[in-house]
Amino acid sequence: MAITPRLELRQAQTLVMTPQLQQAIKLLQLSNLELADYVEGELEQNPLLEKREAERNPADEVPTGSDAFTEKTHESTTALDTIVREGKVDETPLDVGMREAMNADEPAVGDNGGDMFLRTKSGRSDFDSEEFDFEQSTSKDESLQDHLRSQLGLDIGDVVDRVIGVQLIDLVNEAGYLVGDLEAVADAVGTTVERVEATLGRMQRFDPAGVFARTLAECLALQLKEQNRLDPAMQAVLARLDLVARNDVPALCKASGQGSEDVLDMISEIKALNPKPGLAFGTDLAQTVVPDVFVRARPMGGWLIELNADTLPSVLVNTRYYARISATAKADGDKAYLSERLSSANWLVKSLDQRANTILKVATEIVAQQEGFLAHGVSRLRPLNLRDIATVIDMHESTVSRVTANKHISTPRGIYPMKYFFTSAIATVDGASTHSAESVRARIKTLIERETPDQILSDDRIVEILRGADIDIARRTIAKYREAMRIPSSVDRRRLKKQVA
Repeated sequence: MAITPRLELRQAQTLVMTPQLQQAIKLLQLSNLELADYVEGELEQNPLLEKREAERNPADEVPTGSDAFTEKTHESTTALDTIVREGKVDETPLDVGMREAMNADEPAVGDNGGDMFLRTKSGRSDFDSEEFDFEQSTSKDESLQDHLRSQLGLDIGDVVDRVIGVQLIDLVNEAGYLVGDLEAVADAVGTTVERVEATLGRMQRFDPAGVFARTLAECLALQLKEQNRLDPAMQAVLARLDLVARNDVPALCKASGQGSEDVLDMISEIKALNPKPGLAFGTDLAQTVVPDVFVRARPMGGWLIELNADTLPSVLVNTRYYARISATAKADGDKAYLSERLSSANWLVKSLDQRANTILKVATEIVAQQEGFLAHGVSRLRPLNLRDIATVIDMHESTVSRVTANKHISTPRGIYPMKYFFTSAIATVDGASTHSAESVRARIKTLIERETPDQILSDDRIVEILRGADIDIARRTIAKYREAMRIPSSVDRRRLKKQVA
């Protein structure tokens, strides 16, 4: 066959993901904080987008997309319940990734037999109850570095030693440990390692006791030295912290040359110390988990499901500004830019609205599937997988996976990630039904917590008890669950309980 240039015409079917479709997929799996940052970035880049303000003139805006969704939050409960019952909620599906288009019709979410109503929650992100009454403001304490610098100026007078001290303070982490290299500090200051070590020894007497330690054993030793309890026997025990963690008293007696009673006293002293002394000072405030969905019981039965409106960015397309600017645009490039910005803005607004509706649909089905958990606790948690939810709401599993990623539900039993409700199944003895792995773990933990020093349950005994409760589980699975919950073996538990007794 001769090698010659020629033209060929071929037909092929491929799924092409447009930039808009990629954006919709990205929005689905973002957490509320990541979504807020993303929308802020879009507001900076797109002059046709703006945040919805309370005192705006309605003539300047078109309340479409997520704004239309937010408008529903301000309706009365009765009116909104009527909208839901009659199936008037506009819910364009967002089954992106596996559908060829995003405008297919979906059945409206109804009231699920009168047991469930759906609405968004605006205003405060709580239920006006003590359970959700979080503090609105916090005060920032003095940082550990500031506390150490104040002592450096009082306790060390030599200029070179002070410079060394400043370098060492910068190498202390939030737990109070020194994480840097002394040789690097000596090179930076232009001195010897011996002088750096001497300065470090002086600074290890700073408050809080145990600060500037390089290892856990050194941290505990500094605290015991402060209490005048660092004798040779205690040093021998600190050298074998692995045995202390296992409460291996016979091995510690051999290592320290002390009796069991003295060793038990030393173990008690060590456990009373603070392994992270630096955490007593101000650090960066932990970010509180903000739920995306609220679930609470209705007085007459059933469950009320609400989107947290505070996590739903409300953006608008300023069509008046677009009309004014487009009328003055003369160049083809300017017109093309405005047209592209308008299309991008409209798509973002629609995507935010569809994202909210999709989260609500998935959360509604999760509540319907896990109603036993909400009413009775983890023992009634059902086995559930993505396919179970996807089949009911007519979406693909990948869509449900994206929706449940980085999302949280606030229930009467606490705030849980959506992923928590998806657990594997463990068969019953007769194979007729299944139990969720999470509920089985809860049973194992309860059995172990009820142990007495004279009746410690081995893994084999736990298997027998669970099979008596119609749960077919292997011994290795019991061991895996126990280790995942950081529960010691039966031998270690027997030793611990006897020491406590």
